[in-house]
Amino acid sequence: MTDTGTMVVAVHGDKNKPAIFTYHDIGLNHVTNFLAFFNHLDTKVLMQSFCVYHINAPGQEEDASTLPQGYTFPTMDTLAEMVLAVLEHYGLKHFIGFGVGAGASILSRFALMYPHCVDGLFLINCTSTAAGWTEWGYQKLNAMYLRSSGMTQSTEEYLMWHHFGKNLPTRSYDLIQLFRHYFKKSVNPANLGLFIDSFIRRTDLQIIRETDPSKKRCVRNFRCHVLLMCGAFSPHLEDTVTMNGRLDPSNSTWMKVSDCGMPLEERPNKVREALYLFLQGLGYAVNQYRRRSSAAFTSNDAFKVLQAYRKSFDYEANQLPSPTANPATTYIHRQEVHIVENPINQHTGP
Repeated sequence: MTDTGTMVVAVHGDKNKPAIFTYHDIGLNHVTNFLAFFNHLDTKVLMQSFCVYHINAPGQEEDASTLPQGYTFPTMDTLAEMVLAVLEHYGLKHFIGFGVGAGASILSRFALMYPHCVDGLFLINCTSTAAGWTEWGYQKLNAMYLRSSGMTQSTEEYLMWHHFGKNLPTRSYDLIQLFRHYFKKSVNPANLGLFIDSFIRRTDLQIIRETDPSKKRCVRNFRCHVLLMCGAFSPHLEDTVTMNGRLDPSNSTWMKVSDCGMPLEERPNKVREALYLFLQGLGYAVNQYRRRSSAAFTSNDAFKVLQAYRKSFDYEANQLPSPTANPATTYIHRQEVHIVENPINQHTGP
């Protein structure tokens, strides 16, 4: 039996309510990718109708121990399969996916494998293709350096480019410095190298746009509604355009957010408005929140939330009972998945 590792799942909300699963990008985890957005007052109002399950890829959570020597990191498709363990562990039948970058690709793969389990996909900076030679080369070097030398300056710069894209000098100085400090001091480099290796070995989603209603069931594509979002400064903009061209136009929307590379951190109000309309479109009764100007919650506010949380973050994940006492380990196609639950710190947002 192959052990695929431990996933930390942070739960935010009432488990009796409809589920939203989040999945983070490379170099980040549920804290650094989603905390500032979901902890803002307006998002909390919006999320009162849902329970959010933040999934962390193996070894990517806060204060993660280095994965064992010889550990084989799951492929992107296996990471997608592992989402099923989370679904089964919490006794859920379906969820709404909310993914960024690599996490968006993982949730997309799950939705293609188990279309009946996904009500909708909210994807940011997602790609539908395999890695090109340029990406593969840069990231292969990054993964090698991370495992052998730790976080180097070149790897840090690549991660900043991957997340923020171009025009860094014009962006929030505090937010940029926060992420630079995080990549230098808080990321487990060996574990990140394994995740990057998995990401660059991703396969094409093999989705095909078919507009003839009589032929749609014969091609591979998403059966749920998809909102595909990208920042205008993001290096993944063309990837999202390519993916959008492969989606079924009857159940998908593409959205470009101006003046940002990381929409969640830099344009949270735009993301919140899109999420509100997306959830309404899926038929959910969503709590009305106060619409504010785009400047009301800035990237500096996101910086303050993340900074305050990281200072107060006391990571004491609650290990689920052992299988002999009360089974907490689930199985997927003969691959063992351990789930560690971490109830999210209810830090008060701005």
